[in-house]
Amino acid sequence: MSADTPLAPPDLSHIAPREQAEILSQALPYIRKFHGKTLVIKYGGNAMTDPALQQDFAEDVVLLKLVGMNPVVVHGGGPQIDEALNRVGKKGTFVQGMRVTDDETMEVVEWVLAGQVQQDIVGLINHAGGKAVGLTGRDGGLIRARKLRMRDRENPEAEIDVGQVGEVASIDPSVVKALQDDQFIPVISPIGFGEDNASFNINADVVAGKLAEVLRAEKLLLLTNIPGVMNKKGELLTDLTAHEIDEMFADGTISGGMLPKISSALDAAKSGVNSVHIVDGRIPHAILLEVLTEQAFGTMIRSH
Repeated sequence: MSADTPLAPPDLSHIAPREQAEILSQALPYIRKFHGKTLVIKYGGNAMTDPALQQDFAEDVVLLKLVGMNPVVVHGGGPQIDEALNRVGKKGTFVQGMRVTDDETMEVVEWVLAGQVQQDIVGLINHAGGKAVGLTGRDGGLIRARKLRMRDRENPEAEIDVGQVGEVASIDPSVVKALQDDQFIPVISPIGFGEDNASFNINADVVAGKLAEVLRAEKLLLLTNIPGVMNKKGELLTDLTAHEIDEMFADGTISGGMLPKISSALDAAKSGVNSVHIVDGRIPHAILLEVLTEQAFGTMIRSH
């Protein structure tokens, strides 16, 4: 299929025309409510590796743009980075949910994220009828970073060196805003640059959260591979406050790779992003369902 071939519309013959109209009309209040608003979407997990879900994601983002919202995509790429590291004979290691990144790993991270993964996403969105543009933190001075000083959870006095892993020092959103004003959809790789022009690998959830704060986004949606935040019994929690999350950190309910995700969500909620959602990216059209319907597929996080 060439990039110019229009996508075939889904077969809705099993849904009566009246019901189709009903479904569309139910989206109207949400389209009105979020028109002109910025939505930051962290794209990762199965939604990024399953071809059918990739197409759903691209169609969702394009539709949101066409009805007047401003989606901004921040992507991860953990599985793709692991695959590339395996090819060069390296094994990825993680500490407290963060990838340990030496010089060689950083090179791989850059060419996978800013090359292969970013361009795949840009292509998907463009093929679905949108106008996507890929950015890294270097473009337009978007993401300034500094080396992450990570405290050992077991021994808070000790610091763990995770290499060229960064934290966000500052974000200059002017390049993102300029693209939005020109009807483009920004697709951002979570790579920042430091004082001496060094590159830093930054957790994509962290970048999405900080960007949502700086852009004063209406919503932050974090696509993930699980139904949402679960309690110790494995039950989905659909609505959580900052206080409840602090308790879940303390008793170990939230751990591993979920730590940076939930921390970013919490910081964004406390910093003025109206609603933050951990969304199950394995559900077809999860973004549309989250934004344009009452149906929630995940956990919403509120500041209080």
